[in-house]
Amino acid sequence: MDGQPNKPDWNRLFETAGAQEGHFTTKQAAEAGYSSQLLLKHIRAGRVARTRRGIYRLVHFPAGEHEELVTVWLWSDQVGVISHDTALALHGLSDSLPAHLHLTLPSTWRRRRFRVPAGVVLHYADVPRKDRDWFGAVPTTNTKRTLNDCAREGLSPELLRQAAEQALRRGIVTIAELGRVEEALEPFGGLAT
Repeated sequence: MDGQPNKPDWNRLFETAGAQEGHFTTKQAAEAGYSSQLLLKHIRAGRVARTRRGIYRLVHFPAGEHEELVTVWLWSDQVGVISHDTALALHGLSDSLPAHLHLTLPSTWRRRRFRVPAGVVLHYADVPRKDRDWFGAVPTTNTKRTLNDCAREGLSPELLRQAAEQALRRGIVTIAELGRVEEALEPFGGLAT
């Protein structure tokens, strides 16, 4: 790069936002050649809306069913992973209806000071690629990791049993992969296998 600012490229910005349910960050806008002043101009013109600090949405982009997941993932600088009760619901396991959005951030983020978005519960752990799946535009913990995380965090035994048994019936996981789940459910009669 020659040090000159990029020329604004609407197609590049649209392509980035399109892969993220119409959302993009200030950094992604800059990479497409949009300064904060130019973003402000597009906000005033009604083409772009600010959804939270540093995160924007193309106004005319069709609304997605899970936009809140995308904005929280972008808030995390795209390093967070949707997890725990939220991932359980996304995997379609159990009747769990999480009241909060659960996000796991890398362990190194534990020391950082930042304002957590309302309705978001943070967890800290390093989630390797093998423990991840994708739900649309955002990464989630895979079923095995999700069930074991929920067991570790004390999800109610009824919901945990229901989710684990559904996953086992569907062949998504094996009993050998659910060590934490078996441990958590042992005092409550264990898993029906």
